[in-house]
Amino acid sequence: MSASLALTHLVPLADEIDKDKVTPGVLGFIVFAVMALAVWGLMKSMNRHMSKVDFQETPERETTQADVSGKASPAKG
Repeated sequence: MSASLALTHLVPLADEIDKDKVTPGVLGFIVFAVMALAVWGLMKSMNRHMSKVDFQETPERETTQADVSGKASPAKG
């Protein structure tokens, strides 16, 4: 009973809405919700990828590949 009572009170309010006014409606809500979910998914993916990044620079090796392979290194002088 209370649902029908609530509807009888809402029907006069629906007549007060301007029929010439354009509103986004259900389609606008669906598009906005899909875009919000896409942004949320991209942010989660970005956080996951950024956590894998190592910001520490690796130290340079003192011995070069040429020294390891046995080739002559340039003379110091």
